[in-house]
Amino acid sequence: MTKFVLEVQTMEQLFQYSKSLIAQVDVSFKRYVYANINWKNRLIGLTGPRGVGKTTLVLQYIKTELDPQKSLYVTAEDFYFASTRLTELAAQFVQFGGAHLIIDEIHKYPQWATELKLIHDYHPQLQVVFTGSSILDLKKGSSDLSRRAVLYAMQGLSFREYLYLFKGIDFPVYTLEQLLVHQTDFSKLLLPLVAFEQYLKQGYYPFAQEPDFELRLWQVINQTLEVDIPTYAQMNVSTGRKLKQLLAVVAQSVPFKPNMSKIAELLGISRNNIADYLLYLEEAGMLAQLRSATQGVRSLGKVDKIYLDNTNLSAVLTADQANIGNQRETFFLNQTRVLHEPTSSSFVDFAIAAYHFELGGKNKGQKQLANQANAFVVKDNIEQGYLNVIPLWHFGFLY
Repeated sequence: MTKFVLEVQTMEQLFQYSKSLIAQVDVSFKRYVYANINWKNRLIGLTGPRGVGKTTLVLQYIKTELDPQKSLYVTAEDFYFASTRLTELAAQFVQFGGAHLIIDEIHKYPQWATELKLIHDYHPQLQVVFTGSSILDLKKGSSDLSRRAVLYAMQGLSFREYLYLFKGIDFPVYTLEQLLVHQTDFSKLLLPLVAFEQYLKQGYYPFAQEPDFELRLWQVINQTLEVDIPTYAQMNVSTGRKLKQLLAVVAQSVPFKPNMSKIAELLGISRNNIADYLLYLEEAGMLAQLRSATQGVRSLGKVDKIYLDNTNLSAVLTADQANIGNQRETFFLNQTRVLHEPTSSSFVDFAIAAYHFELGGKNKGQKQLANQANAFVVKDNIEQGYLNVIPLWHFGFLY
């Protein structure tokens, strides 16, 4: 009897914490992925790097769409789970009339995939939505859930989302084809180049609105390199330090063209491990690898160039000394990859399907595009596009 009362009291504490967070969340702005999720699914997974707003999104879902009395938000890091299994929580929750269980940081819970399967099968009336900061660990476990869970990936803010969240200026999403033929209207955006420069430094992560952004971003980087990846890959502490060194090498390059033998010699590790380390860093939201068109952006084929995942990382890791050309390419790759598959090109910087893109400053010429169909010059530091010239910042409105 005493044990049952203790469990009920703990459940009540979970509800109090959940209701408090739900009451505080702002629903005026929702990330791009919110509208893409089919919330009718019984088992939904939201993956993505640390700090991109997954917790806020699921709390917004409860506040906007659900009955708070039948919904419960918990984090798998809660001390509650030191003595109680997820399956036990789900059973109690359903017994009390619960209908929607939201589990944050699911990868912190041992054997999470197995227990989610059991919850899904034992409680057909219960919807479960789970999130995880380490997409590596989620992908590792999600194979067991492939017939049950629907997974959605989420990345940081687009330039369009940044303008709404930070400046209060609302713009529609534009398709790539609309950008290329200048079917856009940015007339209400004054000084776009000033706002764009601010975004490149402190606009990709929603928590940039909070104090001490650089310190918080360093914490994201350190947690990813020292905890998330080593835990997933079963690395020791010294190997985890190698990830930091590898990330630093990429950050200081313009951009980085991988030479596995030189990297191995520089870091003092086996050449055979480099590709795995790079993939870990990519999936964890630290790096982006540009692959050849024949292999596809998400394949394990030939990697032609390696970038930091986003320009905010560049600003922090290079102490504001990031190479401008590298920043341009990082931004272009980061913003276009959500809906498209940018690949390397034999004569320009990027290819997306039949389109070819050469990036540069406002004085960039057309020499490399001579006699090439569907070829465009993407220029930084210009406000208006014309003919086949597209301002770089326009590509921040694709999602």
